[in-house]
Amino acid sequence: MNLDYEIVGNTLIVKLKGELDHHVAERIRADLDDSIIKNRCKNLIFNLSDMRFMDSSGIGVIIGRYKKISQFGGKVAVVQVSDKVDKIFNLAGLYRIINKYKTQNDALNSL
Repeated sequence: MNLDYEIVGNTLIVKLKGELDHHVAERIRADLDDSIIKNRCKNLIFNLSDMRFMDSSGIGVIIGRYKKISQFGGKVAVVQVSDKVDKIFNLAGLYRIINKYKTQNDALNSL
């Protein structure tokens, strides 16, 4: 799993590449938390265009970042979700708390 970061205003955009599973979840969680705090980001966008797989540990990473961002009045969004990962989000009920957008610009304009 690799991460690419981009900061736009007060929004951290994270592109996840590979598999977000129990093997990497703790490292990804720590990296994301460090970036959120270091850059004082209010909002978070996950770009999932290159994410191939996510297990329950990955869901935990997403929900945990949602809770962290929400504490400060921020929002979390996902963009470019593959069909496979979209099914996981639907089954886990993540779309009840996190909005999905087609593009980063759509998400940025709504946050």
